[in-house]
Amino acid sequence: MSRYLYRSIATVGGFTFLSRMTGFVRDSLIAGILGVSGLTDAFFVAFKLPNFFRRFFAEGAFNAAFVPIFSGVLVSSGPIAARLYGEKIFSLLLFGLTGFVLIFENFMPTVIFLFAPGFDATPARFDLAVDLSRITFPYILFISLASLFSGILNSMGKFAAPAGAPIILNLTMIGALFLILFEWLSPGRGLAWAVFWAGMLQLGWLWVSCHFQGIGIKLTLPQLTPEAKTLIRLGIPGAISAGVIQVNLFMDMIFASWLPTGAVSYLFYADRLNQLPLGVIGIAVSTALLPELSKHIKAGNHGQAHDTQNRALEFALAITLPATMGLVILSGPIVALLFEHGAFTAEDAQATGYTLSAFAVGLPAYVLVKILQTQFFARQDTKTPMMVAIGAVALNFTLNCFLIGPFSYVGLALSTAISAWFNTVILGWLLFTKKWIVFDERMKEILPRLVISSFIMGLVCYGLQLMMSFPQGILMRLGVVGLWIFGGVFTYIIIARLVGAFHFRDVQKFLKKQPLS
Repeated sequence: MSRYLYRSIATVGGFTFLSRMTGFVRDSLIAGILGVSGLTDAFFVAFKLPNFFRRFFAEGAFNAAFVPIFSGVLVSSGPIAARLYGEKIFSLLLFGLTGFVLIFENFMPTVIFLFAPGFDATPARFDLAVDLSRITFPYILFISLASLFSGILNSMGKFAAPAGAPIILNLTMIGALFLILFEWLSPGRGLAWAVFWAGMLQLGWLWVSCHFQGIGIKLTLPQLTPEAKTLIRLGIPGAISAGVIQVNLFMDMIFASWLPTGAVSYLFYADRLNQLPLGVIGIAVSTALLPELSKHIKAGNHGQAHDTQNRALEFALAITLPATMGLVILSGPIVALLFEHGAFTAEDAQATGYTLSAFAVGLPAYVLVKILQTQFFARQDTKTPMMVAIGAVALNFTLNCFLIGPFSYVGLALSTAISAWFNTVILGWLLFTKKWIVFDERMKEILPRLVISSFIMGLVCYGLQLMMSFPQGILMRLGVVGLWIFGGVFTYIIIARLVGAFHFRDVQKFLKKQPLS
């Protein structure tokens, strides 16, 4: 894998990590101030609704279609032609999404009934969800336009500004939470308006970033040009395939709306913790990998494309496999450390911990899906991963029906994990069949060694948990959980080195920005 790709992954991953950390502060404040209640259930529905569609109109479509097309125009025709293409797509997106938002605003009660039908049994919670969703839903317009600017910057090799934009959302919501704490804002509406204003700030930040890179996008009349039709043709299936995890998570929320109050909140808090390695590794690797793969494939350099893919998979598995073991085994203490204070009770922490363990079973799959899809997207094949994604959604729905009875909200999280593995296996099989991915000898040797190292790390974490009781004080909890995590990570590094999963010289080469052998 090239030095450029490593630097790109490090940039995206670093800013995404900062975003997740500020997100944890935000979620911890929400848990402590608001706890688990009908209000939090209503707000999380209102918060997830625009973010659900964001995966389609923004991240999915732009990763699958816009970045490869814009990169091609930039390389073949230059920055002026690329800017003009960007302006055409910006205008189409602005006018199209404005109409979409207005329709949803008008029919919001019906929308909430479709996405959280169980809320109908508690009219106060239903009405609050409708009210808050009308405030938060325009966020989809702002963040989708912001994603266009992110795609432009990523195509130009500028990853820092787009990766850091979500921090604005977290800081804005944290500011609102402090105002709520001092009773200067109402809890639900205050947070909802924070989401609205954060979307505008993110859009402004990325527009300015593009302007400083010489791509100043201006508003023009929308035109359905052949290039725009190509984007739509590639973007719709790409959006469906890229957003499958969010579809499954939203489906979980629909099922959870029929469960007792708090189930939606448990799923939200658990997913937030599960999103840390997914965001830092999955998004970072796939974001940096797509432009790199597109260049190799267009140049006919398939050997380099295979090597780049192998190193990306190796990098992702080296982190997600031990992360899975750690989250499954230490989920309860981690949730209690981060969220159990104020209005968030020990019972809430236990319920969220069980849910996190179920989500974490699919953690490697969530990341691998994002990486494997890039092979299809780089070849402008968005229909194949879309069909696989539809199958994964159908499987998740079926499993939800069977598992919600015996396992309640934990069963919903487990269904999502299983369907993610289904998606991964089918995508991998198709890639091998098409010979679009070929494991080299290094990958074949390292994979079982990573599995062994992660398993031994899990045993050590479990043993440490048995040896030391979980204390009550926040500082004591921080010390104990920190010790458990350090013990697990140290064990993983030592075992991985002993079995030859990686070599310290590779780390040294990475730090010196030298290509790996």
